[in-house]
Amino acid sequence: MKAKINKEEIEKEKKVLVTDNISEEEIKKLREFADVDIELELSKEELKERISNYGALIVRSGTQVTKEIIEAGKTGKGKLKVIGRAGVGMDNIAVETATEKGIIVVNAPEANTISAAEHTIAMLLSLSRKIPAANASLKSKRWERKKHLGVEINGKALGIIGLGRVGSEVAKKAKGLGMRVVAYDPFISYVRARELGIALSSFTGVLATADFITLHTPLTKDTHHIIGKEGIGLMKDGVRVINCARGGIIDEDAIKDAIKSGKVAGAALDVFEHEPPEESELLKLEKVIVTPHLGASTEEAQRAAALVIAEGVIDALKNKPVRNAVNMIFVEAELMGAIDPYLVLAEKLGRLCAQLIPKSNRIEQFKVSHEGEIEMGGAGTGARKGTRLITIAMLKSFLSWFIDGVNYVNAKAIAKKSGIKVTESKTEDVENFSSLISITLQTEGEFKKTVAGTLFGKDDPRIVKIDGYRVDASPSGYMLICSFLDKPMMIGPVCMILGEGGINIARMQVGRERTGGEAVMVLNVDGSVSENTMDEIKKVENIFDVKLVKL
Repeated sequence: MKAKINKEEIEKEKKVLVTDNISEEEIKKLREFADVDIELELSKEELKERISNYGALIVRSGTQVTKEIIEAGKTGKGKLKVIGRAGVGMDNIAVETATEKGIIVVNAPEANTISAAEHTIAMLLSLSRKIPAANASLKSKRWERKKHLGVEINGKALGIIGLGRVGSEVAKKAKGLGMRVVAYDPFISYVRARELGIALSSFTGVLATADFITLHTPLTKDTHHIIGKEGIGLMKDGVRVINCARGGIIDEDAIKDAIKSGKVAGAALDVFEHEPPEESELLKLEKVIVTPHLGASTEEAQRAAALVIAEGVIDALKNKPVRNAVNMIFVEAELMGAIDPYLVLAEKLGRLCAQLIPKSNRIEQFKVSHEGEIEMGGAGTGARKGTRLITIAMLKSFLSWFIDGVNYVNAKAIAKKSGIKVTESKTEDVENFSSLISITLQTEGEFKKTVAGTLFGKDDPRIVKIDGYRVDASPSGYMLICSFLDKPMMIGPVCMILGEGGINIARMQVGRERTGGEAVMVLNVDGSVSENTMDEIKKVENIFDVKLVKL
């Protein structure tokens, strides 16, 4: 019966549910690996009821993947492992909940860059030349040339709020049309701005100087209504505003009032705070051009996004690194080969630490240190990602000893929720080793435990320090770790007791700071040690503590 359940669970992990339109080409790619169900008309309740039957969910912007739906995907024997968003925005997915549940969320951040930038330029030109109104007028058999007098964009100042992928592409295209570009983005350097030929300014500076303003920021608590009554008051009279990014960035009531008063000459909106915006008064204003969230709606962008998501979902279901995961570190395949031995060591250290701390003590801090030259294919971003991944491997392994369902996605979220402060440090200086990674745990009551390890070879991880005592232990199988007073006739009695209990010792290491001080003994043994044998060892005079760990 158990084998049957396991088989069903494995089959469930390879099932994919698609609830928004993606191309047949990508459906075909998914079906090469998994069973795919396409359900385009599911209600929220229907999705919630069915989601636990799938390992993956693929959506666009039409499906709201709420906290309740994600939790349902993990309820009981639910195997939801990955959510793919065939697009850029994440505001229809409860990413934080997915992370807590250990579910990978993957998007396609670059797939719609060109399409969204081109749509922005199309809206800008339509707004400047009143093309939609002129089109409607002529189709109504009215010849109203004077009414539809426009303005040139050549030589005008385009203000860009947000210089990410789309914002930067819009800047390049606008410059090609003869516009002067001034931008605000707190994360863009002056060097990068000069490369793009863009003048950086403050947020208020952009509002005050631009003839046209286009927005290209994500929707967050900081950007919600970033353009409101106050901001509009700083703008030039007759300014024109374009938003092809996210609804909610603009206060729609404020922009409506500004258009009615003449402060704003017009607006072009592809996105709205509530979609579809059936009750919005903006739809009634002739000076407002609207499109139904078409920024990424080109054949090329749809195909590109679906292809990226199909590949990401398949990689996730195959337990491979996922390139565009928004809640998990991605490391290139060639770099993973160098990192893998460190991840093995990291997981050993995490499990070791978990078994050495008092069970009753609450963990307050989890400190990770990377020392020396950790060989990961060079320095830079790849190496930084590598050390971060090693930290997460240690944390995952440590937490898994106490909590079910911890993985590389949710380890940090679970630590935070548990009140554990995770810190990481990196230094190139280390004594005696080419590289060293270590964990220091701080629990309530001032108890500390430190373990450190290194690689003696690609497939030879070693524990080299326990609480400052130098050892050379192989982290494998069962290990007996004793702290004791460094005196004659200490090691012999422990070995005798193990022998009497039928336990064979494969390897032994002793570490000490000074003669006659406290020391640590690490014994690799061939099997588990009974409680009676452990009790006998604890009775040996000058033995302070004994722990049996399994790695």
